Amino acid sequence: MGREFMTLFDDWASSYDDTIDGADVEYKEVFKHYDIILEEVANRARGNVIEFGVGTGNLSSKIMNKGKKLIGIEPSKAMQDVVKKKYPQLQVLDGDFLEFPSIPFSVDTIVSTYAFHHLTDDEKERAIKLYAKLLPPTKGKIVFADTIFATEEDKDKAIKEATDKGFTRLAADLKREYYTTIATLQQIFDNQQFDVEFKRMNKFVWLLIAEKQNLKRSDNE
Repeated sequence: MGREFMTLFDDWASSYDDTIDGADVEYKEVFKHYDIILEEVANRARGNVIEFGVGTGNLSSKIMNKGKKLIGIEPSKAMQDVVKKKYPQLQVLDGDFLEFPSIPFSVDTIVSTYAFHHLTDDEKERAIKLYAKLLPPTKGKIVFADTIFATEEDKDKAIKEATDKGFTRLAADLKREYYTTIATLQQIFDNQQFDVEFKRMNKFVWLLIAEKQNLKRSDNE
């Protein structure tokens, strides 16, 4: 459930903000339009919010600036330390997408950026099933931004391009982590009765907006 990448998170904590600013040429395209992507996610959040994988708190700050009630979930102790220094007013709980403490308020929106790919497709489905129960029966919302591929062929092409450019770390990352496809995510959200749409934000990242379907009960129910 992503915990196998804990060493990576801890090692990256001190330099993550430099990476998103374009200092790392291998990841420049991955983080292109980073601020716009985070702003899109924050703008689409409503009501009370929980954020999975808060990292160094960049999305968290945008959500808090909009006056939203927010709790962050983060598995990396090093990342927790960074975000607590940057935003001491943010409540950050130790946990991950699948295992986290009880949330002390009703949750209207679940958000995450650059993190859902740490779960296998089976774990992604377990997570969305869990969130379907956590969110209200209607109007519950999930807003994620993450590296997603239109097809498996597109993923293979991205790995080849990274390899050809000598971007060995990016190529290894694309092979190692659990980057999935739009079709797979569409099926996962359909299974849990969410309406979902996808919006491309850069060469790698897509915005995913899912809302609970407002299902009408029959008179016999």
